Amino acid sequence: MERVLRLVISCPDRVGIVARVSGFLAHYNGSILEANHHADLEQGWFFMRNEIKASSIPFNARELAAKFAPIAEELGMSFTVTDTYVKKKVVLMCSRDSHCLADILNRWHSGDLPCDIPCVISNHNDLRGLVEWHGIPFFHVPVDPDNKAEHFAEIERIIDEHKADSIVLARYMQILPDSLCQKMPNQVINIHHSFLPSFIGARPYHQAYQRGVKLIGATCHYVTAELDAGPIIDQDVVRISHTDVVEDMVRQGKDCEKTVLARGLRWHLEDRVLVHGNKTVVFK
Repeated sequence: MERVLRLVISCPDRVGIVARVSGFLAHYNGSILEANHHADLEQGWFFMRNEIKASSIPFNARELAAKFAPIAEELGMSFTVTDTYVKKKVVLMCSRDSHCLADILNRWHSGDLPCDIPCVISNHNDLRGLVEWHGIPFFHVPVDPDNKAEHFAEIERIIDEHKADSIVLARYMQILPDSLCQKMPNQVINIHHSFLPSFIGARPYHQAYQRGVKLIGATCHYVTAELDAGPIIDQDVVRISHTDVVEDMVRQGKDCEKTVLARGLRWHLEDRVLVHGNKTVVFK
C-alpha cells in the first residue's frame, strides 16, 4: 500500500485557503492523492484534508508540520500531520456482549482496520478466550460498585502503559469518569445502541419498544462527560414493525451496531473525522 502523509486542517473561513495549502505542497513537489474540503457557512469555519504521496515530498511528517506551521499561524489554523506508516494504537474495552468486539477483532485480523490493538480491557472475564485467540493481551478489571475510582485508576494505568492513541468502547457497559474523557478528547469512541439523541442511557431497545417506534438504530460517537451526548461520527437505522418484540429488536440492532462502530472507527483511523464544537465533519 502506498505510504501517505495526511494534512488535516480546520480554521476560520476566508478566500484563498485551498490555494495556499496546495501551493505550499506544490512548492515541495508534493503529489496530492486525495483532497477534501468543506466550508460551514453558518459558523464561518473551513475544514480540509489532504493525502500526500510520501515519496513525493522531501521530508517526514514532523518536518512537514514544521514547514507548514508559519502558514497555519498566519491563517489561525488547527492542523495535524500523520503518517500512515505509523499505525495508531487502539485499546478496546468491553463487558459481556461479544458482537462488536468480535467484529472489530475479525476486521483487524484480516487487515481491514489499519491500527494496532495492544490490549483489551474488560470488567468481566467472559471474552478472554476470544481475545487471547487473536494473540492480544486481555486485562480483567472488575468493578466494585462501592469503589469505582479504583477500577478506573487501574484502567487508566493500563491505557498509559500501552501508550494508547485511542480507546473504543465495544459495548463496555460502564460510564467513564470525566477525567479520562478530558485526558483523551475526541479519542474515545463509543457505540450506543439507539439512534441518538433518542433513548439515551440504559436499555434503549426496551425504551424504543415501549414507544412503538418503527425505526431502531445505532450511533457511533466520541465520549464526553455528558452521557451519550458527544460528537456523532456515524449512525444507521433498521426498519421494524409492530410484530417485532424486544428480543427481535436486540437481534437486528446488533448487526447495525457492529457495522456502524467499525465504519466510525475506520474513519477515525484514517483522520476523516474533524470535530468542531459538538458536531463533526466526516470526509468519507
